[in-house]
Amino acid sequence: MRKLIAWAFMYSLDGLLADEGTEYWDFCFGLPPDQAELAQKLDVFRSAYAHLMGRNAYEGMSKALPAAPDHPFSDLMNAGRKVVFSRTLKTVDWGNTTIAAGETAEEINKLRQGGEGHIVVWGGVSLWRSLMRLDLIDEFRLDLHPYVAGEGTRLFDDVPESYRLDLVSSTPFDNGIIGLQYRRPR
Repeated sequence: MRKLIAWAFMYSLDGLLADEGTEYWDFCFGLPPDQAELAQKLDVFRSAYAHLMGRNAYEGMSKALPAAPDHPFSDLMNAGRKVVFSRTLKTVDWGNTTIAAGETAEEINKLRQGGEGHIVVWGGVSLWRSLMRLDLIDEFRLDLHPYVAGEGTRLFDDVPESYRLDLVSSTPFDNGIIGLQYRRPR
């Protein structure tokens, strides 16, 4: 069965995600690139069976990545299988994208069946929280940035009272980011 990985690229020391248009967002994009960090992300992109996202994440990524051929993830995301979880979105125009409008657990269970590769959830927060409430996420990848945001969106708000995670690895990168990998014990 395919593993479901939730990956938050921009995660602060105080547990906040980078909200677009904030100083924290600008800080994240202002960090110097780290080749080891990029290689780690590209490995996950290449080995993914499908990339999942909510409507807002889809709308942002579907505009940005096709128009950015030099972006390191552009080719992989443009060619990769993408699934948008939305009950309001009716059509998609980003190649190799489908809409999942059914019950979340049923849609995830269909994607988990057979074959190689894992499933990566890129965003948004509502989708991540829904998957956490249903206890469907097998692994978290959090890129912890050397920043205290103070205000913003918390990934782990509105989750079950007890939600244990086991640390699999922590990788410090030269740009100050620490790549954290946690697994949900089963």
